[in-house]
Amino acid sequence: MMNHTHPFHMVDQSPWPLTGALSALTLTTGLIKWFHMMNPTLLILGFTIMLMTMIQWWRDIIREATYQGNHTSKVILGLRWGMILFIISEILFFVSFFWAFFHSSLSPSIELGSSWPPTGIYPFNPFQIPLLNTAILLSSGVTITWAHHSIMENNYMQSVQALFLTVILGIYFTSLQAWEYWEAPFSISDSAYGTTFFVATGFHGLHVIIGTSFLFICLFRLLSFHFSPNHHFGFEAAAWYWHFVDVVWLFLFISIYWWGS
Repeated sequence: MMNHTHPFHMVDQSPWPLTGALSALTLTTGLIKWFHMMNPTLLILGFTIMLMTMIQWWRDIIREATYQGNHTSKVILGLRWGMILFIISEILFFVSFFWAFFHSSLSPSIELGSSWPPTGIYPFNPFQIPLLNTAILLSSGVTITWAHHSIMENNYMQSVQALFLTVILGIYFTSLQAWEYWEAPFSISDSAYGTTFFVATGFHGLHVIIGTSFLFICLFRLLSFHFSPNHHFGFEAAAWYWHFVDVVWLFLFISIYWWGS
């Protein structure tokens, strides 16, 4: 129960921002050590600390939102704007990759063989795995919308089914992209094409993994009856993020896989 007269959430002191920062430092330091010394111990430690921080931080937020009633309409409005600004920052993040791609592809330099793709680079056929991945993400956009409408209509079974399908499609997409990377005829060090391809698609793949984790937590919360037709912003934020991931992939498929090949 809140013991104040205003609708805002006064956040309690928490150790998780500090442990999250320490885990990020340990993770990046461990990654460098793994690259140079092939010793993954520090990397595994950093990943473990980050995973534990995430689980406990999410637990606290779920308690605040679901059981303690701290997420009032004013708080949720602030969370909505925070999520909108976060997605805008992510859009600008990907704009930089598209800028680098078009900078090199629209006027390829003599070092690239004055052609795009550069001489010696054999790009993927856009109508094989990339097209299948496009169909998967578009289908996941349909299922996440189905889940959202089912929650708003208080249809529990359909919301669970639709969200479960979305999580499965996200995992399927990641598996196919991992297979594509494994079979790639070029690497990240193969000219500007390899660099822009792997950085852009790799960061998108990372966002798919993050979005799938986001949706998996929402599925757990849905199974625990945390969402109602009028109180489900946690799911709504995940749905916004997933639609952003879908739209970015469409631009990647059209520009880098199709036009760029």
